[in-house]
Amino acid sequence: MLARVVGESQRHYAAYTLFNQAMADRIGLHPTDVQCIALLDLEPGPVTTGEIARLTGLASGSASRLVDRLEKAGFVRRLPDPNDRRRALVALTPDAAGRLEEAWDTPGRAFGAVLERYTDEQLEIIADYLHRTAEVGREQARRLTSEASQP
Repeated sequence: MLARVVGESQRHYAAYTLFNQAMADRIGLHPTDVQCIALLDLEPGPVTTGEIARLTGLASGSASRLVDRLEKAGFVRRLPDPNDRRRALVALTPDAAGRLEEAWDTPGRAFGAVLERYTDEQLEIIADYLHRTAEVGREQARRLTSEASQP
C-alpha cells in the first residue's frame, strides 16, 4: 500500500504541474505567478515582498520581479506599510478573486466532485496528509537550496 501511495503521489505532483501550467496559460501568467496568487489568497492580509519570497521559495530579486508582473497584470497592488514607510505590502486586487473564480469554475467543480465522495473523517486524513507532506516539501526545498549554494 505504501508503494501505491508513493506512486500515486508522484502521479499527483506531475498532474498538478501540468494543470498549473494549463491554468497559467489560460489566464496569461507564468505558473509561479499563479502559485503566488493562490498563496496570497490564503494569507490573512497583505504581505511583504520578502514574505512572498519565503512563500514561493524565490530569491528576493525574483520575488520583486514576480510582484512587478502581477501588478502589471492587475492581480496585485502595492500598499504602504503602516509600520515601516520604507516598505510596501502586497495585496490581491479586489477584482483578482473574480478573475480567478472564472478560470477556476469548471476545474473547481471537478475537484469538488472528487472530494464529495469522502466522509468528514476521511477528509481529515487527506487534509492531514496534505499538510504534513507540504511541510516536508518546504523543508526539503530549503535543504536542497541550501546545499546547492554551498561550495
